[in-house]
Amino acid sequence: MAEALTTPQPDLELWPIGNCQVSGLIDEAAGLVWGCVPRVDGDPVFCALLNGGQQQVGVWRFAIEGQVSATQHYERNTPILVTRLEAEDGSAVEIRDFCPRFERSGRMHRPVAYVRIVRPVAGTPRLKITLRPMKGYGAQLAETTNGTNHVRYLVGPQAMRLTTDAPVGYLLEGRSYRVESDQHFFLGPDEPFTGNVRSEVRTMEAQTSRYWKHWVRGLHIPFEWQEEVIRCAITLKLCQHEETGAIVAALTTSIPEAPGSERNWDYRYCWIRDSYYTVQALNRLGALDVLEKYLAYLRNIVDAAQGGQIQPLYSVMGVGELNETTAAHLAGYRGMGPVRVGNAAYQQVQHDCYGQIVLPTAQGFLDQRLLRMADEHDFAALEAVGEMAWKMHDQPDAGLWEFRTRQEVHTYSAVMCWAACDRLANVAKQIGKPDRADFWSGRAAQIAAKIEQEAWVPDDAGGGHYGASFQSDYLDASLLQMVELRFLAPDNPRFQATFAAIEKELRRGEHMLRYASEDDFGLPETAFNVCTFWLIEALHLAGRDGEARKLFETMLGHSTQSGLLSEDLDFETGELWGNFPQTYSLVGVINGAGLLSKPWSEIR
Repeated sequence: MAEALTTPQPDLELWPIGNCQVSGLIDEAAGLVWGCVPRVDGDPVFCALLNGGQQQVGVWRFAIEGQVSATQHYERNTPILVTRLEAEDGSAVEIRDFCPRFERSGRMHRPVAYVRIVRPVAGTPRLKITLRPMKGYGAQLAETTNGTNHVRYLVGPQAMRLTTDAPVGYLLEGRSYRVESDQHFFLGPDEPFTGNVRSEVRTMEAQTSRYWKHWVRGLHIPFEWQEEVIRCAITLKLCQHEETGAIVAALTTSIPEAPGSERNWDYRYCWIRDSYYTVQALNRLGALDVLEKYLAYLRNIVDAAQGGQIQPLYSVMGVGELNETTAAHLAGYRGMGPVRVGNAAYQQVQHDCYGQIVLPTAQGFLDQRLLRMADEHDFAALEAVGEMAWKMHDQPDAGLWEFRTRQEVHTYSAVMCWAACDRLANVAKQIGKPDRADFWSGRAAQIAAKIEQEAWVPDDAGGGHYGASFQSDYLDASLLQMVELRFLAPDNPRFQATFAAIEKELRRGEHMLRYASEDDFGLPETAFNVCTFWLIEALHLAGRDGEARKLFETMLGHSTQSGLLSEDLDFETGELWGNFPQTYSLVGVINGAGLLSKPWSEIR
């Protein structure tokens, strides 16, 4: 007799669902183990992922008696997840999970809601439902009240209401029962559900499917690795909080970068840097809707700064104060706390953000496809950002890796400040402001000269490499971005020398470290996935396409079954670590596929 399937130990084999308002992560056994309301940075009412293995609370799970297997896939070109649970006697159910998203009444309907449909597909399955949301970051179970066909969960100042045509009594008591027909579950706002739940939920599913398939249809994707690129693009879009346009770095908090490292950070906020890379990748696919909404978010950030310092990150609502605390009632991923809420990096100085504001915003002046083209007022605001880039290009900061105990003049930050001035000059030329073009070109040239003078580390043999900062000679993988930012050409001898030094110092087999020197928490223990993708790009630029393709395929092989990646990877075991799904890593997949794929013209 087959052994029944047990509840799995938490891992990153997770399947995101969402609608650009709320999101959730489903594990391999049909458990909704992570989901925050009323938005991505809210209270995780589903928090079993970070509950130290206590997976019977903070979860919404379906299971069948005698269950021995679970298989999963997304409906093609959508974030609608299909899970099949099968029992030892051959009986089975299919579960369809999604968050509604479709146009209604002239606007996008994206409620704070999770929808689950259970269908018996073989034999006589007996279903058990565990639905136990929590509140206060795992402090206590949500209190319940119920009616004939609904259950109210008091998850904080507000409540959520489950409307269903399943037996409410069985659900509340956690009893198994025989499933003989499709059952529909809508967990959403605390208000009466209008219409027949069966027909309404099925209509929502059809409309949500249609929306996503049409969105994907408009993407310009490479010929090779189409499925991987589409999945990454959909997931990046799910990381946008559509109400404001903010893009979060990941959907989770406090998945450690390495086991027991306490490198546990809350990534449910909008980093200016991460968002730049996200919109850059999606823009290459033609997903202008994400760019347009993000540019609106940036305009609000720039307005609020009033020409002064801009923080490296903000909340999805544009709030700057993100005080870092710990959730005392959550033990953490596999018990590896702390679980952090908020991120003290908002207090840091990171000068690269000025370039990362100018670069995507510049497209607003040049791209005729946009619904709203940038105007004179936008250029004046952008020049204020450029002024800060000029002012700060040679000043110490925490750098893109957010060192908490030291500051230096980081080369990457200086290059980004150069890019801000360089792109302002480009925009000024295009919009008929030759005097401003000369002004910003001059400033860009001065910053470039400073970088060449201060960042180059000569060696005794007459060569050398760029250093990670003006004050040191250690290497940093972000230096590989000097070509992507057009600061250097790929054949520049200094870049080639730096690439060779980085590959020798930071490469660990098929993976790449951010840096190899000690930081606030000691030596890095895992590879940083986006840095491996930067290595792949550099190999391609060096004409080493065979190596680049092999390494790219290796990275894809580390993806979860859902086709996604987290932030970090153990370069010895191959296990994924860090917050999930990580936008940086998904950007790497999209960019790598675009660089390495055979062109469509060769196939047609």
